Amino acid sequence: MGKTIIISNRLPVQLQISNGGITTIPSVGGLATGMKSVHSGGDSLWIGWSGLTDEEIPEELTGDIDKALAKHGSSKVKLTAEEVDGFYYGFSNRTIWPLFHYFLEYSEFELASWNTYKAVNQKFADAILEKADEDDTIWIHDYQLMLVPQMVREKRPNISIGFFLHIPFPSFEIFRTMPWREEVLMGLLGSDLIGFHIYDYQRHFLSSVRRLLGLEVSFNDIYLDNRIIKVDSFPMGIDYKKFRDAAEEHAKRSSDKLSELQKRLNTHKKSDPENKFLLSIDRLDYSKGIAKRLNAFEYFLNKYPQYKEKVRLIILAVPSRSNVPQYQLLKREIDELVGRINGEFSTVSWTPIWYFYRSMPFENLIDLYTSSDIAWLTPLRDGMNLVAKEYIATRIDGTGVLILSEMAGSANEMNESLLINPNNFEQIADTINDAINMPIKEQQTRNKVLQKRLERYNVGKWANSFMNSLNAQKDRDAENVSRRLTDNRLNSILEEYSKSKKRLLFLDYDGTLAGFHTDPQKAGPDEELYGLLDALQNQENTTIYLVSGRDKDTFTKWFLPKKYNMIVEHGVWISQGGEPFRMLENVKNDWMEKIRPVLESFVDRTPGSFIEEKNFSLAWHYRKTGPDFGNLRATELSEVLTSLIGTDDLSVLNGNKVMEVKSSNVNKGRATVRILGEDDYDFVFAIGDDWTDEFMFQELPESTVTVKVGRQKTAAKFYVENTQKVRELLKSFTKA
Repeated sequence: MGKTIIISNRLPVQLQISNGGITTIPSVGGLATGMKSVHSGGDSLWIGWSGLTDEEIPEELTGDIDKALAKHGSSKVKLTAEEVDGFYYGFSNRTIWPLFHYFLEYSEFELASWNTYKAVNQKFADAILEKADEDDTIWIHDYQLMLVPQMVREKRPNISIGFFLHIPFPSFEIFRTMPWREEVLMGLLGSDLIGFHIYDYQRHFLSSVRRLLGLEVSFNDIYLDNRIIKVDSFPMGIDYKKFRDAAEEHAKRSSDKLSELQKRLNTHKKSDPENKFLLSIDRLDYSKGIAKRLNAFEYFLNKYPQYKEKVRLIILAVPSRSNVPQYQLLKREIDELVGRINGEFSTVSWTPIWYFYRSMPFENLIDLYTSSDIAWLTPLRDGMNLVAKEYIATRIDGTGVLILSEMAGSANEMNESLLINPNNFEQIADTINDAINMPIKEQQTRNKVLQKRLERYNVGKWANSFMNSLNAQKDRDAENVSRRLTDNRLNSILEEYSKSKKRLLFLDYDGTLAGFHTDPQKAGPDEELYGLLDALQNQENTTIYLVSGRDKDTFTKWFLPKKYNMIVEHGVWISQGGEPFRMLENVKNDWMEKIRPVLESFVDRTPGSFIEEKNFSLAWHYRKTGPDFGNLRATELSEVLTSLIGTDDLSVLNGNKVMEVKSSNVNKGRATVRILGEDDYDFVFAIGDDWTDEFMFQELPESTVTVKVGRQKTAAKFYVENTQKVRELLKSFTKA
């Protein structure tokens, strides 16, 4: 059993250099807390930047730092001040952060920052590769390291890699504006499992993968080369017990044990027990909507003047990225707003806003959580927002009202709170009024449900859920590897092939012998394929059949002069030894006049799609159509056709970017079994990529060597990755 390697931009400990020595202070952030269950004992390692640049670390202390970090199961990545500026303050926080939070106007696309981001990601990847063994499990965290998974994968193709994004993933229309969008997606796809907080981010990511990379996506699986990447949502929790216990201990304190902040809060509470505290805690970031919240508070006081001198807004803004220009401007804007609103509404005994611009120790956070009647958290866009969960966890008597932005990831699992649109001042003002007047019984009913959920799905459960899913993906990959046509298995098949007296090979065409093309008529055979098929056909005691859904006219033009055996239109027509096609099945086509107008209407409504008309079937192709739109239309068409046909005589085949209507008593399995019965074959082989080929895999005898092209679910015994591998396999037959 290998170790677990955790990788994040920052380590779970903070380093301080003082008096010529090193001090390490454990971090108390959400990630450090959440990873406790994973990062424990001697079977894990955490890799990250120490927080100190190379220029800040005296050379004589380098060894001491490494030893100090090793005691915490950590290892550092060395970064220069220039690298931190380009990688962290540059690309990470001036490009990715604003873009992924939908602040496109703040996004900077600087080539120099991108190049630094790549170089630093490579440093992190190299640090992993230096420490990792083949049986280790890698878990990479967040937007600063989105290229690392693929960089590690290139050197260690079989290692298990997970990635979790702690911020939103934007919609395709936003993400596509990034100049390096394909590189970022491919970087992430080096993972085996990619995790997001909520399904919406997962959906946006899958849409970008389909539309920008053109990869096949099935539910939450992405097919890339010989791998399947799973994408899933794992809403991050909090250390519920820690906050709950802290609140209970806080409630038991005698007056002389209270903090100075708590004493002041109590004094104000006692002056008028009807007064309400509204609490707002955020990092100072434009995505948190603090300025908009202040304006909304002003709007509330004007709409409900009866609450003047009855409510107080406590804002704790934790400093963040103070050297980034947008954050400096935001700080100035908030300072001015607080000053103006306080100047406009304050009285001798009442100041509407208490504003703190600093971080607070844990004890004071508990003071604020337990003393505030309402938590008002209205980010404009937030990956999760754990403050909302922390507030609910500390409400030991069940009172308190949470007003939460529907743009926060946590809103998806906290429907019992009062959800608002942070841009709707009218709704916000009314909701604050509702919160102030909410009966205690209703508060307790809502919070009881929230607390049970938060206690059950805590941060430890989040981490373990991700790791369990990653391990399951590893097992799934092992299962797929067990079906992969490896060299050893191929050698065994070749030995059987060479010893056989009569061989029969069934070969699908599109997606198997040749790749797909947006125009099916242009996907004709190349000289290499002709040479390969000739070599197989000329082998003694070897019979080959091309088995395809193609129409007979196309195959007549491409292959009849070669005298290959052919079965086309899924088993309607057959040609043997260069003879003209004859019908293998008696089918009708009088239904086509009724179905064609339906398909034509979908062509009109789906730009890029077209109809391919065969002798006894109609195919609607949508490979040229945008993947999301095409899949949507295909689902709609399938429902329409299924309800319209309503008979056992016709069936609808959903192929690879094609939907075909044909006679239901015709399929490749039925046709190939008929051929098999014409002689006594002691080696039978069938290969195909589509689910229409599954009929062959299912109906041919158990002794048949069946091979699927691609790693989708199949009845075939083995799989190969792509058409190139198919040709290599068939070439090996010619040499047997």
